[in-house]
Amino acid sequence: MSDDPFLDEAPDCPELTPYDRKHMKLYFRLMDSATDGACWREAVSILFRLDADREPERARRIYDTHLARARWMSEQGYRLLVREGRPA
Repeated sequence: MSDDPFLDEAPDCPELTPYDRKHMKLYFRLMDSATDGACWREAVSILFRLDADREPERARRIYDTHLARARWMSEQGYRLLVREGRPA
């Protein structure tokens, strides 16, 4: 999906990171796939280009942490983006 390399674990902090900014499209696509009920293995294959059968633990960790970050972005992180867009 993205040519930007991804981490095995998405950030887990209360602020937006450069990684978040680079991978926002990935987060949106993960949220869409989860909302649509897509199998996590299929999502990992398409979005991260990983084979969950070959690396099941790694693939699941990548999926879970990135989906958790995507949810954080949709619930809290977006507020930080909105604040950045406001004039001081």
